[in-house]
Amino acid sequence: MRALTYQGKQDVRVETVPDPRIQDPTDVIVRITSTGICGSDLHLCEVLGPYLDPGDILGHEPMGVVEEVGPEVTAVAAGDRVVIPFNVSCGHCYMCGQGLHSQCETTQVRERGMGASLFGYTKLYGQVPGGQAEYLRVPFGNALPIKVPHGPADDRFVYLSDVLPTAWQAVEYADIPPGGSVTVLGLGPIGAMAARIALHRGAGLVIGVDLVPERLDRVSGYGATCLDLRRYGKNLGDAVRDLTDGRGTDAVIDAVGMEAHGSPVAKAAHTAVGLLPDALAQRMMETAGVDRLAALHTAIDVVRRGGTISVSGVYGGSADPMPMLTLFDKQIQLRMGQANVKRWVDDLLPLLIDGDPLGVDSFATHHLPLEEGPQAYETFRKKGDGMIKTLLIP
Repeated sequence: MRALTYQGKQDVRVETVPDPRIQDPTDVIVRITSTGICGSDLHLCEVLGPYLDPGDILGHEPMGVVEEVGPEVTAVAAGDRVVIPFNVSCGHCYMCGQGLHSQCETTQVRERGMGASLFGYTKLYGQVPGGQAEYLRVPFGNALPIKVPHGPADDRFVYLSDVLPTAWQAVEYADIPPGGSVTVLGLGPIGAMAARIALHRGAGLVIGVDLVPERLDRVSGYGATCLDLRRYGKNLGDAVRDLTDGRGTDAVIDAVGMEAHGSPVAKAAHTAVGLLPDALAQRMMETAGVDRLAALHTAIDVVRRGGTISVSGVYGGSADPMPMLTLFDKQIQLRMGQANVKRWVDDLLPLLIDGDPLGVDSFATHHLPLEEGPQAYETFRKKGDGMIKTLLIP
């Protein structure tokens, strides 16, 4: 089969690799019909590269049609249409029972001290082959695949793999009061969808912040008040307080993470990690603060006293400095973590089957053949061609 593979820093290629096969009685093989490129995929080609091997298959946002099932699979059958969550979760352990599928005790990567395995996402998360490929082996076939109806285009359901549950959890964790206010930092796919979900769930004021014009325009078109970071810069906090009676918003969603602009020292650390041999780079990641924390510091500034910060953007450093005095003094609540995809499916599926209130049908800006995946990664990295969300079609 053809699959998009990691080959080195900023080097991904589509190659012919062995087809996946049934390895466990509860496995299923899915023929992929659509698979997204995520902002966190770009991290693999930069700071998280030391945890990958050349030839690793990338991607964690797939959907498709069941091609083959193991002898103990009863929940799905060949021909069923399914979305695959990016968490590899068993569905029956203690953590899955708590709705914490990203902490699944069956697939936790204990040798690394990490949570549940993820498709297509480094040795830190199990080095499981990903979904930017023609076929995907999916374990836990009776619990993991999300069965969806035939009919609507893939765009209606594919975001159940990551974007929708990640954005939904970001809003849930933000704990916005009815009619309250939230600032969304970063209007890429997760931030844009979080803004739509916050409005759908009754937020009175959603402030979106970014520096890419196309992203600002998209989110303002859904009813958010958008602030261009290029204009406000270090005065962003004052601009948010001007819109909220001088207090700041009830909540802030950090949908940026380690990609934040405005931290040249941490940017240099990212570059340095990429130049080191893998063993040394891993050691630096695990003992140093290498993240660009501009977005998180901005969140702390613009949230009101007693408010909540919800972090959905990915961070990678183990010793990043935190302004504990300010967090304590402002009495800020902080929630974060990988999305627990299966936890939110029951909330989200009715919004996809009964209509399209979140605009998923038109959410993708690009649909490209899998063979054009390497060019798509480069365009996305450079924020070119108005690219915000790309679906690859094997």
